[in-house]
Amino acid sequence: MAKVNIGLDAELVVEVMVLAGVGSPQDAVEAVVRDYIARGHRTEERTGSQNAGVREPGAAPEPPQG
Repeated sequence: MAKVNIGLDAELVVEVMVLAGVGSPQDAVEAVVRDYIARGHRTEERTGSQNAGVREPGAAPEPPQG
């Protein structure tokens, strides 16, 4: 996997390290990014894909819920 070097505010990284309970700044930021991505996937699974609500042209409208 390719690696990327970025600059972050030290206070932000220290706070992430404390909240994540991780001793390495790189591991802490990686954990946050992985959690963010996993949360996005879980949301997609619960709500369906973004294209699921798109109907084909000319398709009959869905009846109202309720």
